[in-house]
Amino acid sequence: MQKTIYEDKKYSMQDVGTLYIGSKYTLNEILDAEDITFKFRLIVERYILPEADLEDTLETHLYYLEPKSFVVKIYKQLKARVKVNMLEDKKGLLGGSKMQYVTKLLKIEELAAMSLEEKKEKGVVVQELSMSKLALMSF
Repeated sequence: MQKTIYEDKKYSMQDVGTLYIGSKYTLNEILDAEDITFKFRLIVERYILPEADLEDTLETHLYYLEPKSFVVKIYKQLKARVKVNMLEDKKGLLGGSKMQYVTKLLKIEELAAMSLEEKKEKGVVVQELSMSKLALMSF
């Protein structure tokens, strides 16, 4: 019997100026992944792991960030953004409204500033972490 693992959001991609990392990676898998840049793996090992656990996924790590955390300052310096899905009230043509999931790109400070209750109320789901390669290389 073959065991299948949900790896839909386990990816890393790069374009000219940005590094994208899927949210289902655990911090331990990030350290072991050869396709993720060495510089980011070093930042995870030195600065993020003292405040997190090896088995935390990137999704849970980002979801529970505290606004005054040192890790938020690191992500801010990396010009990190987080792609999230959240519920929003969409207005129709006839004035009615309904709740829909919308994909948004938030700065790390905006995500950390939201309280846990607000995140649960809006149904926030973290999809991806993106950061500037220039900021990563100058770190």
